[in-house]
Amino acid sequence: MNRTYKIALGMFLFLVISITWLESTEPEPINWTPSYTNLDRIPLGARIFFESWKETNPEIREIEIPPYEFLDSDAPEGTYFFLNDRVGFDDNELDRLLSWVSAGNRLFISSYGFGENLEDTLNLELSSYIDAKAFTSRPKMNLVNPDLELEKSIEFDQDLPSVYFSKIDTSSQVALGTSQFDLEDPQKYLNFIKTDFGEGEIYLHSVPQAFSNYFLLKDKNYRYPEALLAYLHAEPILWDAYYKSGKSFFTSPLYILLNNRSLKWAYYFMILAAILFILFEGKRKQRAIPEISPAKNKSVEFTKTISSLYLEQKRFHELGLKKIALFEEFIRNQYRMETGNPNSDFQRNLAAKSGNSLEETKRLFDRIRTFQQSKNNSKQEFFELSKCINSFKASNGKQ
Repeated sequence: MNRTYKIALGMFLFLVISITWLESTEPEPINWTPSYTNLDRIPLGARIFFESWKETNPEIREIEIPPYEFLDSDAPEGTYFFLNDRVGFDDNELDRLLSWVSAGNRLFISSYGFGENLEDTLNLELSSYIDAKAFTSRPKMNLVNPDLELEKSIEFDQDLPSVYFSKIDTSSQVALGTSQFDLEDPQKYLNFIKTDFGEGEIYLHSVPQAFSNYFLLKDKNYRYPEALLAYLHAEPILWDAYYKSGKSFFTSPLYILLNNRSLKWAYYFMILAAILFILFEGKRKQRAIPEISPAKNKSVEFTKTISSLYLEQKRFHELGLKKIALFEEFIRNQYRMETGNPNSDFQRNLAAKSGNSLEETKRLFDRIRTFQQSKNNSKQEFFELSKCINSFKASNGKQ
C-alpha cells in the first residue's frame, strides 16, 4: 500500500467518524408514530391514560387476543375498550362482538376508522377535514351534554387526521361530542356518538389522539377524556391490547440497542469497520474456494413413485389416511393446534386462524370422518377428499 493510498484511506475513515459523531450528537427527533399501547411513552402512546385510569378503576383487564377468541361462551360482562388509529373487524368477529354487546354490554371505540362492515351496520359515514387555506387539521373538542360540556373547547395543537361523522342514523344514534376545525367557521362536526344496540350500547369516538400522552400532559386537557369516560360508569373495563399499531413487546434482541442514539451509531460504525476490514484484508488472504454442487433432493421423486404404487394397487383408503395424516401435521405446524380431538371448538378456532369459513371447515372434517370410517373408499372419494384438503390449505388467510 503506497503513501497516497494510505492518506486517502485515512481521510475517508476520518470523514466517516466525523459524520457518525455529528449524527450521534444530534438531538433525538420527536417520534410521532401512532402507537396507543399502554406501555409506550412516545407522544402518541397511551401509557399515561392507561395508568391514570387504572388508579381510579382497578378492574381494567388487558385483553391480548382477538375479540373472536376472547368473546366465547364464558366472556365476562363490561365495556370492551378499543383505542388505536385504525380498528377493523372481519365479519365473523364483528358478529360475535355485536352479539356480546346486544346481551347488555358496552363497546367503546376511539379511532380514525371503524371498519366498513361496522359502519354499514350502523349506517354511518366518516369524512376528513382539512383547512383549505392553511392546510391544517387541529380539532377543538367538546361535549354536547350540558353537565359534561367544558367551558372552553380543548384543541389538539398538532396536525393529525381530523375525522368526523358526516352521516349518522338520527333515529337510533345520539350525538355526544363535537369538533370545530376553523375559527372563521362556527360549524361543529360530530366526533362522538352513541348507538343503542339490543340491550347494550356502542360508543364511537373519532379523535383517538385525545387519549395520547402528548394531549394529556398539556395544560388541563385531561378534563376532556375524563368527560368522555363519564359515559362508561364504574364497571369492568376490557382494555384491547391486540389491535394496536405499536408493539406491546420487544420482538428483536436489538430493540434497546437501536433505540439509543449513541449505541445505535456505535453499532453502525462497528459494522462499517468490519466491512472495511473484510474488503482490505480479504484481497490479500482470501483463497479461491472450489465450487461444490449441492446434493440433489430425491425425496419428491420417491414420494411420487410410492403414491403411483398405491394408485395402481387401488389402495385408496390407505392413501387417503396418509393424506389426512399429512394434513393434521400441517395444522400442528402451521397453527400450533392439537389435532387429537377435532370437536366444534377446534373447528371454530381453526377456521378463524386459517381464514376459511366455519361452514367450509365443518364440511371438510365431516368428509374426513366419513372417509376414515369407510374401509373401501373409491378412487373418486379419494380425489374429492384430496381436493377439499388442498382447497382448504390454498385459501389459508386469503379470504
